[in-house]
Amino acid sequence: MDQVKVRRVGNSLGVTLTEQCRQMGVAEGDTLYVVRTEQGIELRPGDDAFARAVAAGRDLMKRYPNAMRELAK
Repeated sequence: MDQVKVRRVGNSLGVTLTEQCRQMGVAEGDTLYVVRTEQGIELRPGDDAFARAVAAGRDLMKRYPNAMRELAK
């Protein structure tokens, strides 16, 4: 487990993940997805299959908001 400091970047907060990005093969300009899990958050490198799955899930949530509210209970 790595420890990083949260720092102010302009009006935002950020962390530097140089070594972690190198290990993941992530370079400047690549897309990372922030995924909330029961354990916290995960950063996942972008890939087409994952991007399509996220888009499909968002579309489903927009089309069926009442069902999503019921399922969230």
